[in-house]
Amino acid sequence: MLKDLFKKAKYISVPIAKRAINEMGDSDNIQDFIVCSKCEKKISAEKYESLQKVCPSCGYHTRLSAFERIEYTIDGESFVEKYNNIHTVNPIEFEGYLEKIEKLQRMTGVDEAVVTGFGKIDGIETGIGIMDSSFFMATMGSVVGEKITRLFEEAIEKRLPVIIFAASGGARMQEGIISLMQMAKVSAAVGKHSDAGLLYVTVITDPTTGGVTASFASLGDIILAEPGAIYGFTGRRVIEGTIGSKLPDDFQTAEFLLEHGYIDSIVPRNEMKQMLALLLKMHV
Repeated sequence: MLKDLFKKAKYISVPIAKRAINEMGDSDNIQDFIVCSKCEKKISAEKYESLQKVCPSCGYHTRLSAFERIEYTIDGESFVEKYNNIHTVNPIEFEGYLEKIEKLQRMTGVDEAVVTGFGKIDGIETGIGIMDSSFFMATMGSVVGEKITRLFEEAIEKRLPVIIFAASGGARMQEGIISLMQMAKVSAAVGKHSDAGLLYVTVITDPTTGGVTASFASLGDIILAEPGAIYGFTGRRVIEGTIGSKLPDDFQTAEFLLEHGYIDSIVPRNEMKQMLALLLKMHV
């Protein structure tokens, strides 16, 4: 039954799942609800899906797969995926890297840590990039950089805006310096898109860190964020160890960054499509 539970909601921790089963006393009913991984309250699975996987008790925004994000954001069947024929290689011959990639492809149903393409938001054609944290924690390797670069290049040709849903653990260590090079590569593409007078909107989701933060995630003309999203470069423990001081409890959260002027707005998931449509209509 635990296997079925995690298939339904893989964000539930093992201790919480076991406790929920004991409380219910009937493991056959376990698929009827999920348990919020933050406040640990039970939620009807049907209600949870209708709320786009946001806890109604504490407002926790569960991490989404790329295709869940497309379902919630893009009009109907309008999304057309592009550049999914680019394959990951092993530039520094990191042991077991390609085997790990193949395993993640089978488990997640995506070819790499970002899904890119074009679709409509409230009828407006837009370039879309969505990073998927279930694939190598959405780390940025050569394929991620190439797909996003091509997205911006084609958007320039078509005179279209671009929206990137950012999420990442940073650069992908298994590709060494090749991974770090993607920061400059994608940033250059973003610059050309901006020089063409086209709109670029970044949506920060939890978590967005490392080289992605240090490049294209921070370059949007407008930067939005989901509530509670962690957005920063280096982890708080490293920073505290470096400066020898304790950081605020809400450090690197979307709320902290909004207060300090680093992002433009915090938008709940159920309002995100409406907000993006408004911004597109204002700028397109």
